Amino acid sequence: MQVTETSADGLKHEFTITVPAGDLEREITRRLGEIGRQVRLPGFRPGKVPMQILRTRFGPSVRGEVLQSTLQASSAEAISERQLRPALPPRVDILSADEGADLEYKMAVEVLPEIPEPNFGNLDIERLVVEVPEQEVDRAVERIAEQQRKSEVVDRPAENDDILLVDVEGRIGEREIPGTSGKDRQIILGAGSSIPGFEEQLVGATAGEHRQVHLTFPADYAVADLAGKEADFTVDVKEVRQRSPISVDDELGQAVGLENLAELRQEVRQRLQRDYDAASRLRLKRSLLDKLAEGHDFPVPPGMVDLEFDNIWTQYQAQREAPLAAASSEGLPASAKDAADAIPAYSEDATDELPATREAGAGALSTTAGEPDADALPTAVGEAGDDRGGVDQSEEAARAEHRRIAERRVRLGLLLADIGRKNNITVTPDEVNQAITREARRHPGHERQILDFYRQNPGTIDTLRAPIFEDKVIDFIVELAKIGERKVTLQELLGEPDPEDDASQS
Repeated sequence: MQVTETSADGLKHEFTITVPAGDLEREITRRLGEIGRQVRLPGFRPGKVPMQILRTRFGPSVRGEVLQSTLQASSAEAISERQLRPALPPRVDILSADEGADLEYKMAVEVLPEIPEPNFGNLDIERLVVEVPEQEVDRAVERIAEQQRKSEVVDRPAENDDILLVDVEGRIGEREIPGTSGKDRQIILGAGSSIPGFEEQLVGATAGEHRQVHLTFPADYAVADLAGKEADFTVDVKEVRQRSPISVDDELGQAVGLENLAELRQEVRQRLQRDYDAASRLRLKRSLLDKLAEGHDFPVPPGMVDLEFDNIWTQYQAQREAPLAAASSEGLPASAKDAADAIPAYSEDATDELPATREAGAGALSTTAGEPDADALPTAVGEAGDDRGGVDQSEEAARAEHRRIAERRVRLGLLLADIGRKNNITVTPDEVNQAITREARRHPGHERQILDFYRQNPGTIDTLRAPIFEDKVIDFIVELAKIGERKVTLQELLGEPDPEDDASQS
C-alpha cells in the first residue's frame, strides 16, 4: 500500500492511497476459497467446486466486499501510522477500482486539535446563593390550596371565580386557530387569559347556553400570525361550577398526604431550596463555561461545526415555522388544571432543560450546555430583504449567529472531553441506570415503555451518558477553581447574567 499526503491545511488532511491489484486479487481468491469450502452446488462435491465457477457465480459480490473491507482497513492503517486522531469518519472518493487494476482513492480527514492544558486555579467564579423567602413559601402553599379547592355545580349565571365547563372552537375567518379548540375545557373566570377580553365576555353565561365571543388579538401578541387579527370563538357552556373558599390550615396538609400545615410548609421550603440550588448550579455552570470559552481559542474541525450548526439551525427553523403549535397553550384562558403548578420552579434535573451534550467523532463531545436553545436566540432586526440580490438580512444574520454558537459548542465540547480523558473521568453503569430511572419517572404511567425503549435501543443510552459525563467534568473543574459565594434575591438568580460578567456576550 502506498500513501501520499497531498494536502495539510490546519486540521484538514488529504491523502492519495493506492492498494496494488495483486493484494486485492489475493484477498478475492482467499475469500472465494472460503466460499468454495462451504457452498453446495449441483454436480459438485462439497469443497470441489472449480475456482472458475466460483468466480463466475460469486466473483462480483466478493469483489465488492473486498473493496469495501480494503477501503476501511487501508484508511484506518494510514490514519494509525500517522497517529492522527480523526474528529469525524474520513471521506473517501474512489479514483480507480477497475478489475485487474490497482485500487486508488482519495481520503480526506479532519483531525482533533491539540488542546492547551487549562489552568483551573485561574478560574474565578461566583456561586449565587438564595435562601427561600417566607413569602415564597406562602405563595406556593396558596397555590396548593388553590389546586385543592373543591367546586359544585350551581344553577345561576356565571360570576368571576366560577369554573365553566365548555366546548370551544376558535377561528379567524374560515381558518381554525390551532390549540384553541377542544371539548370539556375548564375555564376559571377571572384567572387571567392570554387573550384580553375573552373571559369578560363569558361572565353571566349559563349552563346550556351557546355563546359567541368576538375579540381582537393585541397588536403585540406573542404569536405574530395572530397579532392584530379579529377572531371568533364559539363557546357551548355545559356547566357552571362555584368554587369553595381557599382554606390554608392543617386539613390542607392532610389533603396532600402530610400531617399538618407546618409539615407542608417545611416540605415546600425544602423543595424550593432544592430548586433554587439547581438554578444556582446552572448559573455557576454557565459562568464556568463562559470563562473556559473566553480563555481557549484553539481551532476546531469545520465538519463538526457543520454538524452542530445543522442541528441547531433545524431546530430554529422548526420553531419559526410552527409558532402556533408552540403557543397553543396561550390560545385560551387559563383552566383549572393550571392550578396544578403549585410550586413552579426549576426541577431537580434542571440541566435536562438545556440541550444535552452529545458525543461526536472519536470520543469528542459537542457540548450545548450553558448555551441558549436555538429557538431562544434573538432574530436579527428587519424581516425584508435588501437590494443585495434579494438576500434576507434577517436570515443571514441569524445563520451567522447560529454558526458562531455552533463553533463555541464544539470548542467547549472538545475541551471538556479532553479534560475528562486526561483525568480518567468516566460514567459508571450505575449512573446510567439511575439516569434511565429518572427519565422513566418523568413519564408517569409509561415507565415500563421507557425502560424497554432503552433496553431495546442501547445506542440511545449515549444521550443520557453524555450529559452525566459533562456534569462530572464540570464538578471536577469546580473543585479546582476559585469559587466565591454571594447572596442574592430570587429575581437576581433567575435573571439574565450581567453582560459585563458574561464572556459569551463579549
